[in-house]
Amino acid sequence: MMKTVFALLSLFATASAFVPSQSANVAKTALSAVSQPEAMKTISTVAAGFMPAVLTSSAALATEGTNEWFGVDDLRLLGVLFAGHYFILTLWLGQYGDATEDDDADFFGEIDYTGR
Repeated sequence: MMKTVFALLSLFATASAFVPSQSANVAKTALSAVSQPEAMKTISTVAAGFMPAVLTSSAALATEGTNEWFGVDDLRLLGVLFAGHYFILTLWLGQYGDATEDDDADFFGEIDYTGR
């Protein structure tokens, strides 16, 4: 019996969540509910653009429980990681560093199947 009463009350509570509000003091939009001075609007706009950059760049400094950058306890290992990436970069730049964006070298024509 108690389970049935609880289920019935839960059904009523769920249905009441979809009933429109009857209060008279409702703002049409969230922006019209708050009146802010122009300076505060500017500060909040700057903060909205600045905070994602700050929060996403801090992922590079994630310590992963080791209290060290990139989760590396030994600075020698961190140096080897950066030196390895720098070495690969120098190899790539040595091979492709002087490559230019020559439009004539790209192939955008038709394929010649005649064998001439």
